[in-house]
Amino acid sequence: MADEDELVVKDSNGTQLHDGDSVTLIKDLKVKGSGGVTLKRGTLIKNIRLTYDEDEIECNADKVKGLVLRTEFVKKA
Repeated sequence: MADEDELVVKDSNGTQLHDGDSVTLIKDLKVKGSGGVTLKRGTLIKNIRLTYDEDEIECNADKVKGLVLRTEFVKKA
């Protein structure tokens, strides 16, 4: 449990992220394994979940469920 308290997840601008935050994509992203779905820059992703990796977050987008995004491609909304 102590490791969860020490994990600090930051977006591309260095702002700290928390469970339940909303983020915006800063780049168009092609989603692998989704049949050619591309998430466009500016897409709002709500209710993110932090993982044990400080460089990744889990979320659900309109078109893709169970998505893992790298924090370097998002900014806090």
